[in-house]
Order: sequence, then structure tokens, then C-alpha cells
Amino acid sequence: MSFEEAMTQLEAIVSQLEDGDVPLEKAIDLYQKGMRLSQMCSQKLEQVEQKIEMIVEEAGELKRRPFGNMLDETGESSE
Repeated sequence: MSFEEAMTQLEAIVSQLEDGDVPLEKAIDLYQKGMRLSQMCSQKLEQVEQKIEMIVEEAGELKRRPFGNMLDETGESSE
């Protein structure tokens, strides 16, 4: 399943749960499926992040750096 397909399904699940017209058993099943989709999307994003490189300028030279090393835990730039 692609990232986009998973996100579409996750959005549909969230919409159903927010409506509140879902029986409890179905809501639990939807919640569990949503959690699995969320974890899958998170893993795919981490994989992509590891592949992305940033080009930064250091001391007048252009250098490649892994994208993830430029961000702290909150996703903010550490510089």
C-alpha cells in the first residue's frame, strides 16, 4: 500500500470516528486499523527522510548532509 493510499484510508477512518455514529465494536476496529495505518505512514516517512540529503554551505563550500541530522526531536532546525 502506498503512503497516499494509507493516508486516504486513515482520513476516512478519522472522519467516521469523528461523526460518532459508529457502534462501539466497529469504532474499536476502526481505531485499531487507524493505528496500524498511522504506524505504517510514520515508518514510510522515516524511510524517505533517511534518503533525503540536504545541501548546506559550510565555510564557503557546498556539502551534503543527511536531512535528519539537521532537525531536533521536535522537527525544528537545530541550528
